[in-house]
Amino acid sequence: MLWGTTYATATELLPAGSPLWTSAIRTLPVGLLLTLYFGRLPRGQVLGRVLALSLLNIGVFQALLFVAAYRLPGGIAAIFGAFQPILVLALCWIVDRMRPNTAALAAGFAGVAGIAAIVMSPKAQWDWVGIVAAAAGAVCMALGTYLGRKWRLQERALVMTGWQLLFGGILLLVVAIASEPPPSALTERHLFGYAYLTLIGTLLAYWLWFRGTGALPPATTASLTLLSPVTAVLLGWLLLGQRLETIALMGVVVVVASVLSLQLLPSPVPIAGESPDTDSANGVAPKGSH
Repeated sequence: MLWGTTYATATELLPAGSPLWTSAIRTLPVGLLLTLYFGRLPRGQVLGRVLALSLLNIGVFQALLFVAAYRLPGGIAAIFGAFQPILVLALCWIVDRMRPNTAALAAGFAGVAGIAAIVMSPKAQWDWVGIVAAAAGAVCMALGTYLGRKWRLQERALVMTGWQLLFGGILLLVVAIASEPPPSALTERHLFGYAYLTLIGTLLAYWLWFRGTGALPPATTASLTLLSPVTAVLLGWLLLGQRLETIALMGVVVVVASVLSLQLLPSPVPIAGESPDTDSANGVAPKGSH
Protein backbone atom coordinates (compact mmCIF):
# COMPACT_ATOMS: atom_id res chain seq x y z
CA MET A 1 0.00 0.00 0.00
CA LEU A 2 2.90 2.36 0.70
CA TRP A 3 4.24 1.65 -2.78
CA GLY A 4 0.83 2.60 -4.13
CA THR A 5 1.48 6.18 -2.98
CA THR A 6 4.49 6.44 -5.33
CA TYR A 7 2.41 7.44 -8.34
CA ALA A 8 0.67 10.37 -6.64
CA THR A 9 3.97 11.46 -5.09
CA ALA A 10 5.77 11.37 -8.43
CA THR A 11 3.14 13.38 -10.29
CA GLU A 12 2.22 15.88 -7.56
CA LEU A 13 5.36 16.47 -5.49
CA LEU A 14 8.42 15.67 -7.60
CA PRO A 15 10.07 17.53 -10.51
CA ALA A 16 9.02 16.19 -13.90
CA GLY A 17 11.28 14.43 -16.36
CA SER A 18 13.81 12.82 -14.02
CA PRO A 19 12.69 9.23 -13.39
CA LEU A 20 16.18 7.76 -13.05
CA TRP A 21 17.44 10.51 -10.75
CA THR A 22 14.32 10.12 -8.64
CA SER A 23 14.96 6.38 -8.40
CA ALA A 24 18.58 6.94 -7.35
CA ILE A 25 17.66 9.63 -4.80
CA ARG A 26 15.06 7.42 -3.13
CA THR A 27 17.36 4.39 -2.80
CA LEU A 28 21.09 5.21 -2.60
CA PRO A 29 21.21 7.53 0.46
CA VAL A 30 19.12 5.17 2.59
CA GLY A 31 21.12 2.13 1.48
CA LEU A 32 24.42 3.86 2.23
CA LEU A 33 23.31 4.97 5.70
CA LEU A 34 21.99 1.53 6.65
CA THR A 35 25.12 -0.22 5.40
CA LEU A 36 27.39 2.19 7.30
CA TYR A 37 25.27 1.74 10.43
CA PHE A 38 25.57 -2.05 10.43
CA GLY A 39 29.20 -1.85 9.31
CA ARG A 40 29.47 -4.85 6.98
CA LEU A 41 29.07 -5.91 3.36
CA PRO A 42 28.01 -9.28 1.91
CA ARG A 43 30.74 -11.71 0.92
CA GLY A 44 31.15 -14.85 -1.16
CA GLN A 45 28.01 -16.53 -2.40
CA VAL A 46 25.87 -14.12 -0.40
CA LEU A 47 27.36 -11.19 -2.34
CA GLY A 48 26.37 -12.69 -5.69
CA ARG A 49 22.83 -13.32 -4.53
CA VAL A 50 22.48 -9.88 -2.97
CA LEU A 51 23.67 -8.29 -6.21
CA ALA A 52 21.11 -10.28 -8.19
CA LEU A 53 18.31 -9.28 -5.82
CA SER A 54 19.48 -5.66 -5.85
CA LEU A 55 19.29 -5.65 -9.63
CA LEU A 56 15.78 -7.16 -9.72
CA ASN A 57 14.15 -5.55 -6.67
CA ILE A 58 15.80 -2.13 -6.80
CA GLY A 59 17.95 -1.23 -9.80
CA VAL A 60 15.93 -2.36 -12.79
CA PHE A 61 12.57 -2.34 -11.03
CA GLN A 62 12.85 1.23 -9.73
CA ALA A 63 13.95 2.57 -13.10
CA LEU A 64 11.02 0.88 -14.83
CA LEU A 65 8.62 1.96 -12.08
CA PHE A 66 9.35 5.66 -12.53
CA VAL A 67 9.36 5.49 -16.31
CA ALA A 68 5.85 4.01 -16.02
CA ALA A 69 4.82 6.46 -13.28
CA TYR A 70 5.80 9.50 -15.34
CA ARG A 71 4.19 8.23 -18.57
CA LEU A 72 0.97 6.60 -17.31
CA PRO A 73 -1.78 7.36 -14.79
CA GLY A 74 -1.18 5.57 -11.48
CA GLY A 75 -3.73 2.81 -11.94
CA ILE A 76 -2.67 1.95 -15.47
CA ALA A 77 1.00 2.06 -14.49
CA ALA A 78 0.29 -0.56 -11.84
CA ILE A 79 -2.03 -2.87 -13.77
CA PHE A 80 0.71 -5.23 -14.86
CA GLY A 81 1.74 -5.73 -11.25
CA ALA A 82 -1.46 -7.73 -10.91
CA PHE A 83 0.24 -10.53 -12.82
CA GLN A 84 2.94 -10.95 -10.16
CA PRO A 85 1.13 -13.65 -8.13
CA ILE A 86 0.51 -15.64 -11.32
CA LEU A 87 4.14 -15.25 -12.40
CA VAL A 88 5.37 -16.44 -9.01
CA LEU A 89 2.99 -19.43 -9.06
CA ALA A 90 4.29 -20.25 -12.55
CA LEU A 91 7.92 -20.11 -11.33
CA CYS A 92 7.09 -22.42 -8.42
CA TRP A 93 5.42 -24.81 -10.86
CA ILE A 94 8.08 -24.79 -13.60
CA VAL A 95 11.26 -24.55 -11.52
CA ASP A 96 10.35 -26.16 -8.19
CA ARG A 97 7.75 -28.60 -9.54
CA MET A 98 5.15 -27.33 -7.08
CA ARG A 99 1.76 -27.39 -8.74
CA PRO A 100 -0.58 -24.58 -7.60
CA ASN A 101 -4.13 -25.57 -6.83
CA THR A 102 -6.88 -24.46 -9.17
CA ALA A 103 -8.43 -22.13 -6.62
CA ALA A 104 -5.13 -20.24 -6.22
CA LEU A 105 -4.84 -19.76 -9.99
CA ALA A 106 -8.46 -18.63 -10.13
CA ALA A 107 -7.83 -16.13 -7.33
CA GLY A 108 -4.75 -14.84 -9.17
CA PHE A 109 -6.65 -14.27 -12.40
CA ALA A 110 -9.50 -12.71 -10.44
CA GLY A 111 -6.98 -10.17 -9.14
CA VAL A 112 -5.94 -9.36 -12.71
CA ALA A 113 -9.59 -8.97 -13.71
CA GLY A 114 -10.22 -6.71 -10.72
CA ILE A 115 -7.28 -4.45 -11.58
CA ALA A 116 -8.44 -4.34 -15.22
CA ALA A 117 -11.92 -3.31 -14.07
CA ILE A 118 -10.38 -0.48 -12.06
CA VAL A 119 -8.27 1.03 -14.82
CA MET A 120 -9.80 -0.05 -18.13
CA SER A 121 -12.05 2.94 -18.58
CA PRO A 122 -12.93 4.65 -21.88
CA LYS A 123 -10.72 7.55 -20.82
CA ALA A 124 -7.68 5.39 -20.09
CA GLN A 125 -4.47 6.87 -21.48
CA TRP A 126 -2.17 4.34 -23.11
CA ASP A 127 1.50 5.03 -23.72
CA TRP A 128 3.34 2.01 -25.06
CA VAL A 129 6.71 2.92 -23.55
CA GLY A 130 5.05 3.22 -20.15
CA ILE A 131 3.16 -0.05 -20.68
CA VAL A 132 6.32 -1.98 -21.56
CA ALA A 133 8.10 -0.48 -18.55
CA ALA A 134 5.24 -1.44 -16.20
CA ALA A 135 5.11 -5.00 -17.56
CA ALA A 136 8.87 -5.51 -17.34
CA GLY A 137 8.84 -4.11 -13.80
CA ALA A 138 6.23 -6.68 -12.78
CA VAL A 139 8.43 -9.49 -14.12
CA CYS A 140 11.47 -8.16 -12.23
CA MET A 141 9.58 -7.89 -8.95
CA ALA A 142 8.05 -11.36 -9.31
CA LEU A 143 11.45 -12.91 -9.96
CA GLY A 144 13.00 -10.98 -7.08
CA THR A 145 10.22 -12.16 -4.75
CA TYR A 146 10.68 -15.76 -5.85
CA LEU A 147 14.47 -15.78 -5.51
CA GLY A 148 14.44 -13.87 -2.22
CA ARG A 149 12.33 -16.59 -0.62
CA LYS A 150 14.16 -19.46 -2.34
CA TRP A 151 17.63 -18.37 -1.23
CA ARG A 152 16.61 -17.48 2.34
CA LEU A 153 19.66 -15.40 3.13
CA GLN A 154 20.17 -15.48 6.88
CA GLU A 155 20.41 -11.77 7.54
CA ARG A 156 18.30 -9.25 9.41
CA ALA A 157 15.68 -7.56 7.28
CA LEU A 158 17.21 -4.11 7.77
CA VAL A 159 20.65 -5.38 6.75
CA MET A 160 19.23 -6.90 3.57
CA THR A 161 17.27 -3.72 2.94
CA GLY A 162 20.43 -1.61 3.21
CA TRP A 163 22.48 -3.85 0.93
CA GLN A 164 19.89 -4.01 -1.80
CA LEU A 165 19.17 -0.28 -1.68
CA LEU A 166 22.91 0.47 -1.77
CA PHE A 167 23.82 -1.71 -4.74
CA GLY A 168 20.62 -0.98 -6.62
CA GLY A 169 21.03 2.75 -5.93
CA ILE A 170 24.61 2.74 -7.26
CA LEU A 171 23.39 1.18 -10.51
CA LEU A 172 20.59 3.72 -10.79
CA LEU A 173 22.96 6.63 -10.14
CA VAL A 174 25.37 5.49 -12.87
CA VAL A 175 22.55 5.14 -15.39
CA ALA A 176 21.03 8.49 -14.34
CA ILE A 177 24.35 10.35 -14.77
CA ALA A 178 24.78 8.80 -18.20
CA SER A 179 21.29 9.45 -19.54
CA GLU A 180 19.50 12.31 -17.74
CA PRO A 181 20.22 15.86 -16.60
CA PRO A 182 19.88 16.13 -12.82
CA PRO A 183 16.79 17.88 -11.47
CA SER A 184 17.35 21.59 -10.88
CA ALA A 185 15.63 24.46 -9.06
CA LEU A 186 14.20 22.18 -6.39
CA THR A 187 11.43 23.73 -4.31
CA GLU A 188 10.30 22.92 -0.76
CA ARG A 189 7.51 20.86 -2.33
CA HIS A 190 10.05 18.78 -4.25
CA LEU A 191 12.20 18.28 -1.15
CA PHE A 192 9.18 17.17 0.86
CA GLY A 193 8.29 14.70 -1.90
CA TYR A 194 11.82 13.26 -1.92
CA ALA A 195 11.84 13.01 1.89
CA TYR A 196 8.54 11.14 1.94
CA LEU A 197 9.58 8.86 -0.90
CA THR A 198 12.92 8.08 0.74
CA LEU A 199 11.84 7.50 4.34
CA ILE A 200 8.32 6.13 3.97
CA GLY A 201 8.02 4.87 0.41
CA THR A 202 11.47 3.27 0.43
CA LEU A 203 13.01 2.63 3.85
CA LEU A 204 9.83 1.63 5.68
CA ALA A 205 8.17 -0.06 2.70
CA TYR A 206 11.17 -2.18 1.68
CA TRP A 207 11.99 -3.14 5.27
CA LEU A 208 8.44 -4.44 5.70
CA TRP A 209 8.58 -6.15 2.31
CA PHE A 210 11.84 -7.99 2.97
CA ARG A 211 10.55 -9.09 6.36
CA GLY A 212 7.47 -10.46 4.63
CA THR A 213 9.34 -12.31 1.91
CA GLY A 214 11.34 -14.12 4.58
CA ALA A 215 8.24 -15.28 6.45
CA LEU A 216 5.60 -16.01 3.79
CA PRO A 217 5.35 -18.24 0.71
CA PRO A 218 6.26 -16.27 -2.43
CA ALA A 219 2.81 -16.47 -4.08
CA THR A 220 1.19 -15.26 -0.86
CA THR A 221 3.63 -12.36 -0.67
CA ALA A 222 3.26 -11.45 -4.34
CA SER A 223 -0.53 -11.32 -4.02
CA LEU A 224 -0.20 -8.43 -1.59
CA THR A 225 1.26 -6.31 -4.38
CA LEU A 226 -2.28 -6.11 -5.78
CA LEU A 227 -2.97 -3.60 -3.03
CA SER A 228 -0.52 -1.17 -4.66
CA PRO A 229 -2.64 -0.26 -7.71
CA VAL A 230 -5.79 -0.26 -5.55
CA THR A 231 -4.12 2.28 -3.26
CA ALA A 232 -2.97 4.35 -6.25
CA VAL A 233 -6.48 4.51 -7.68
CA LEU A 234 -8.14 5.29 -4.35
CA LEU A 235 -5.63 8.08 -3.67
CA GLY A 236 -6.33 9.52 -7.10
CA TRP A 237 -10.04 9.49 -6.23
CA LEU A 238 -9.74 10.86 -2.70
CA LEU A 239 -6.91 13.37 -3.08
CA LEU A 240 -6.62 14.27 -6.75
CA GLY A 241 -10.27 14.43 -7.74
CA GLN A 242 -10.03 11.61 -10.29
CA ARG A 243 -13.38 10.02 -11.09
CA LEU A 244 -13.99 6.46 -9.85
CA GLU A 245 -16.80 4.71 -11.70
CA THR A 246 -18.99 1.89 -10.39
CA ILE A 247 -17.10 -0.77 -12.31
CA ALA A 248 -13.87 0.45 -10.75
CA LEU A 249 -15.36 0.11 -7.27
CA MET A 250 -16.41 -3.44 -8.16
CA GLY A 251 -12.84 -4.07 -9.27
CA VAL A 252 -11.54 -2.91 -5.88
CA VAL A 253 -13.82 -5.43 -4.15
CA VAL A 254 -12.65 -8.22 -6.47
CA VAL A 255 -8.98 -7.40 -5.85
CA VAL A 256 -9.39 -7.39 -2.07
CA ALA A 257 -11.26 -10.72 -2.27
CA SER A 258 -8.46 -12.14 -4.45
CA VAL A 259 -5.77 -11.05 -1.98
CA LEU A 260 -7.65 -12.55 0.97
CA SER A 261 -8.22 -15.80 -0.94
CA LEU A 262 -4.53 -16.18 -1.77
CA GLN A 263 -3.67 -15.69 1.92
CA LEU A 264 -6.07 -18.43 3.04
CA LEU A 265 -5.77 -21.06 0.31
CA PRO A 266 -3.44 -24.08 0.78
CA SER A 267 0.08 -23.82 -0.58
CA PRO A 268 1.10 -25.55 -3.82
CA VAL A 269 1.89 -29.27 -3.59
CA PRO A 270 4.74 -31.26 -5.18
CA ILE A 271 3.97 -32.86 -8.53
CA ALA A 272 3.42 -36.61 -8.15
CA GLY A 273 6.65 -38.57 -8.02
CA GLU A 274 8.78 -35.66 -6.80
CA SER A 275 9.67 -34.76 -3.23
CA PRO A 276 11.43 -31.43 -3.09
CA ASP A 277 12.57 -30.33 0.31
CA THR A 278 11.17 -27.20 1.86
CA ASP A 279 13.98 -24.95 0.68
CA SER A 280 14.09 -26.20 -2.90
CA ALA A 281 10.33 -25.92 -2.95
CA ASN A 282 10.80 -22.24 -2.34
CA GLY A 283 9.15 -22.23 1.01
CA VAL A 284 5.77 -23.39 -0.22
CA ALA A 285 5.37 -26.31 2.14
CA PRO A 286 2.04 -26.80 3.97
CA LYS A 287 1.11 -23.76 6.00
CA GLY A 288 1.56 -25.50 9.32
CA SER A 289 5.32 -25.52 8.75
CA HIS A 290 5.69 -21.76 8.21
